[in-house]
Amino acid sequence: MNRIVQMLKLQQELNDSTNGVDWEYGVTKNGKKIDWRRCIYLESAELVDSYPWKHWKNIDASPDYANIKIEIVDIWHFIMSEALRIYRVDSLGSIEDMAIVISTMEGFESFKDENSMIRLSSYQEIELVEEMLKILFCNSDINALIISFLEMSSKLNLKLPELYKLYIGKNILNKFRQDNGYKEGSYIKVWSGKEDNVVMQNILDIYEDITPDELYKALEEAYPN
Repeated sequence: MNRIVQMLKLQQELNDSTNGVDWEYGVTKNGKKIDWRRCIYLESAELVDSYPWKHWKNIDASPDYANIKIEIVDIWHFIMSEALRIYRVDSLGSIEDMAIVISTMEGFESFKDENSMIRLSSYQEIELVEEMLKILFCNSDINALIISFLEMSSKLNLKLPELYKLYIGKNILNKFRQDNGYKEGSYIKVWSGKEDNVVMQNILDIYEDITPDELYKALEEAYPN
């Protein structure tokens, strides 16, 4: 549960700094409307596009599993944000209360067990994403959405320990982006031919025990002038 608490707190901090106080009520400090559910389904579309699902193009290609994991992490960012919004607006409790609910949900034990891996076909994995989207569009219950996400992430073999590691990496990358002109449009996303997501993953692979501060510094050193 401790990892869930930490991720929720980091997401709250990122949303507070990026969107301003009271973002939970649906508007940023710049007056832009926030729609976390739209964010979720658009990231889900990017996840599906990481598979060679098109019957007319690149039919022998392999799924881009590295990017699939990053897209799952991005979806988790937005699901946590929607949960934080609902808990604040509906006065459902603290971050710790939310973490307790998540840690007792159906499928959580399998989600945190990195030793229980399975391999499905690409089409079966895509169907799991689409099942989650059905919940997103047809069910307003945030708990149902989280349960569906846990099942999808688990069956796509992104378990809690690796999700946590990638989330920390992406959270720091998002902070780095905001500090370097992402919102204003001046941020450089491709570094020496590699997308910043890939650079971040490479750093995590090389330095397994890297701290958030060390990761931020490593991103600074890698960022093109």
